Parts: sequence; C-alpha cells; structure tokens
Amino acid sequence: MIDALGSVGSLLLVGGTSDIAVATARRYLAERPLRVVVAARDTPRRAAVAEELAAAGARVEVVDFDADDPGSPAKMVAQAAAGGDIDVAVVAFGQLGDPELLRSDADAVGRLAHVNYVAPAVVGTELAGRMRAQGHGVIVALSSVAGERPRASNFVYGSSKAGLDAFYSGLADSLVGSGVSVLVVRPGFVRSKMTEGLADAPLATTPEAVADAIVNGVRKGRHTVWVPGVMRWVMSGLRHTPRAIFRRLPI
Repeated sequence: MIDALGSVGSLLLVGGTSDIAVATARRYLAERPLRVVVAARDTPRRAAVAEELAAAGARVEVVDFDADDPGSPAKMVAQAAAGGDIDVAVVAFGQLGDPELLRSDADAVGRLAHVNYVAPAVVGTELAGRMRAQGHGVIVALSSVAGERPRASNFVYGSSKAGLDAFYSGLADSLVGSGVSVLVVRPGFVRSKMTEGLADAPLATTPEAVADAIVNGVRKGRHTVWVPGVMRWVMSGLRHTPRAIFRRLPI
C-alpha cells in the first residue's frame, strides 16, 4: 500500500530489464526498501537486474513475461500478485523498430504493433482487473511524444505509441472511483539501450530523469507527465502545425 507520504511498498516492472524500469526501481529504493517484481524474459540481463536491485535493498521476485505470447500477461499478473498487492506497476516494454524496414515489410509492422500496442493493452486490462480487486494501485504506462503526431521518419512506431497512449488515457477515465489510477508518461528522446547508436534529438533526456518524473507524478496523483516538461509545449506547437509545413520539417 502507498503510505500517507507517498512511499511505495511494492513495485511491478513489466519489461523489467528496460533502462527506465530499472531507474524507477532505483529511485524508489533510494527512499526505502520495497518488494520489486521483475517481469521479463529469462535472460542474463534479467538475472543481472534482479541481482542489482537486491543489492540496493529490494526484495526481488522474478516472473516470466513475453510480449509475443498472448497468454503471458494473465499469467504474469497472477504470479506477481501471488506475493501480495501491487502498489505501482510500470509498463515499460516496447520496441523502436527499423524505420526503413517498417516502410515496406507488413510482417514487421504487425510485430511492432503487437509489442507496442496490443500486448500493453492486454497487460493494462489484466492489471486494472487485479488492482480493482485489491482496491488500490497505480498503473504507469510508458508512452512517447512520438505518439502526439507521428512523423514520416518513424510513423509506425509513433502510431503504435499513439494507440497505447489513447488506451491508457481511456483506461484512466474508466477507473475513476475504483481506487486505481493511471499515469501516462510521455518522454522525448531517452538515452537508453533502445536508442543506442542514434544521434541525440533536441531536448534528449535520461532514464533517471524519466524515473524522477514517474515517482513525482505518482506521488502527486498526476494523470500525465512529459519528460522534459517543456516537451508539452513543443509537441503542442507541432500538433497544431499545418500539415503542409509539418511535412517539410527536418524531424
């Protein structure tokens, strides 16, 4: 249960090997020991994350999660909840994909859409049901500013994030009065494993900055946060830019 000071007792990381998920766990662990469930594929990276978080003071539990397996979300949420209530769940998995491949390969488009939209929507539905039953909880969904107005250079990724964003925003409205809330997080370019090798975009940020925004957003009961905050105004401008001009922008 989240206490009166906003401290969390249990944290579920769905896509628990992502840099943002791990940074969020570290940020919470800097305040107090807590139970952390790492949900991810069984890989050396998962084992390393579990060991790192345990060394930082977490009571770590590891459960299997595979976004490609339609039956995985229900099993994962049930196993995570078997050890106790879930105070905060961070849905942090997704893929950037190869923009050039995604322009012409329908199978690649289908795979990315499943991982970035279908699987997160199923996970969100399972989490919402579990948290309704326990009477409390916060679901944190990692969206992206790319979903605000998909650009030609990565429109498949952007459209998948737009779908995720719309799903979790609607889920938030459906949960009003249940004791469960949703925080949608819209980062800009994050220097992480996902973007390794890519040139920084303007206003690039870090997993640690996103983690700070998540913790503060949960504590303040926010429904949406932008990272960095100025991206809210940048994307508002781009969203209202006439299409003829938007198409010419070097973005």
